[in-house]
Amino acid sequence: MRYAIAAALVASTAFTAPALAQDQVNPVFTGPRIAVLGGYDGIRPGSSEDSDVEGDDQTVDGFLYGGEIGYDFAFGGALVGVEAELTDSTGKVETNRVNPNTFGFGEVSTGRDIYVGARVGALVDPSTLVYAKGGYTNTRLNVLAGDGETELDTNFNLDGWRLGAGVERAIGTNTFAKLEYRYSNYEQARLEYPDGATTGRFDVDTDRHQVVAGVGLRF
Repeated sequence: MRYAIAAALVASTAFTAPALAQDQVNPVFTGPRIAVLGGYDGIRPGSSEDSDVEGDDQTVDGFLYGGEIGYDFAFGGALVGVEAELTDSTGKVETNRVNPNTFGFGEVSTGRDIYVGARVGALVDPSTLVYAKGGYTNTRLNVLAGDGETELDTNFNLDGWRLGAGVERAIGTNTFAKLEYRYSNYEQARLEYPDGATTGRFDVDTDRHQVVAGVGLRF
């Protein structure tokens, strides 16, 4: 939660800066948009689940990749937008235990991530926008476990929320580049089996930190 508060403080500080005293949003920032995304992805147990052992880094690091679509509206000197995103990640962690009475091998990899939310921004200059964002996120963790003879392949489907802040730079009249930080927290999950069966929802505490760059087009 402290990362979410930090992101919100950064965004609010940026929006109150004198440099943002723009009368109107440049039309180059409005309308429909698409973008490709790539960057750092790290997911780990939250504060209530962390082992808190010094040197025990439980983060699953990976490279995030995917795309987004969105639509932005100008309201005087502010910009308000809606957006949807689909990404995946290369994050993976493997363990190998010698106890034959338990599943001796376990692999957890990050799967697809869906985000739907909104953002609000203001101009630093006619070509540079700073913004804050927030919304709903659903992700999947793929879990493979086995003892050398039997394998169990399941998915954890996690629901949560996301907050973030970023900067976007217009390049010409219909292209842009952006950089943003996002924090997500997943609070609910269910277990999904290969035959389609699922468990009921149960509580989890999982944190996700991402630093993402993007390039895109407006229409």
